[in-house]
Amino acid sequence: MKAVIIGGGAVGSRKARALIDAGAQVTVVAPEITADLVDAERLRQVTIIRERYHRDRIKGATLVIAATDSREVNAQIAIDAQANGQLVNITDYPDEGNFHAMALHRSGDITIAVSSGGVPGAAARIRDAIAERFDSRYERALSMLRGLRARSIADRDERWQAVAPKLLDSDFCSSVENGTFAEKVESWR
Repeated sequence: MKAVIIGGGAVGSRKARALIDAGAQVTVVAPEITADLVDAERLRQVTIIRERYHRDRIKGATLVIAATDSREVNAQIAIDAQANGQLVNITDYPDEGNFHAMALHRSGDITIAVSSGGVPGAAARIRDAIAERFDSRYERALSMLRGLRARSIADRDERWQAVAPKLLDSDFCSSVENGTFAEKVESWR
């Protein structure tokens, strides 16, 4: 997927990192860029075009993100991208685009996405509160479950069908958080 981000500040940099991590081919258009973007360019993770926005710069992109510090420029990007039939996220006024980005929390194989109806600051606060609860303890629990499930499948053992509902019952989160989940898993090995 080809993504173009207009804006090289902190928000544009954060959006670029997320897209790079997702495997997108990322171009950032901005006269000035953050040190993080300079590093990403040096590592050939992103293409930087050091100039102001021009509508030709978004042609051919699947995804466009407007992250400049200019309301007028972001509004023009929304108009141009939508006229091209492109997905566009407007960071300072999300309702002007045709999709909203979610605030993500990742911990190992756990990914939790929060959308707050176009109020990114609220989504970030909610995400941070969730991240405090769903931490590395859940990573370890999922690793144990994955191992148990994989062994059951490999051995053509139907125990997983009986075990899963018991391990993933209404006490799952409590047992992960109070440290008793590992004991529950061991009792089924």
